[in-house]
Amino acid sequence: MDIIANLQNIMDDELAAVKYVESEIDAHRDDYKSVVAAIAQLKGNLIMMGVGKSGHIGKKLSATFASTGTPSFFVHATEAMHGDLGMITSDDLVVMISNSGETKECLAPLKPIHRIGAKIVAFTGEEKSSLAEDSDYLVLVKVKREADRFNLAPTNSSTAVLVTGDALALTVSEIKGFSEKDFGMFHPGGSLGKRLLQEGILK
Repeated sequence: MDIIANLQNIMDDELAAVKYVESEIDAHRDDYKSVVAAIAQLKGNLIMMGVGKSGHIGKKLSATFASTGTPSFFVHATEAMHGDLGMITSDDLVVMISNSGETKECLAPLKPIHRIGAKIVAFTGEEKSSLAEDSDYLVLVKVKREADRFNLAPTNSSTAVLVTGDALALTVSEIKGFSEKDFGMFHPGGSLGKRLLQEGILK
């Protein structure tokens, strides 16, 4: 095996997957605009939910939204069915992440969430899936295949969801007029906080 070539091929594959998702945004522009508006106007919290690799991506996206002006936290879909639904209110928006849209652990909380009165955004690669059909909003993040040779490991799909989520978070942040000073309030530590202090943005 040519290790360097293999690394580059996998990276190219993931980049191509993201470019494909980007190319499909225009065809679903109304869905994307509706989701951006729902998040920007949200009175409660943006709650990310999922299991497995999708859950890990949800945790990262929740942190990104929270640090850029949209209060957010993560709830594990399985734990939701064992009491953590109590963290959700009717003012919240739940983003359920499942590439197939048929993950049982992700489908189980949908009806209880509807009963609570919170709206649901489906982050999925399957437009006709059970998740998409039982949600209020859809963000279609479809990839042609995964990056591994077996087409099994969540790679292209999880990367595409991460990039799409980042794009949504930063778009909403811009709509809200989130500033460098605001960012500094939430991120006073580390090299970013130090830079804002040096530039006089954070005092």
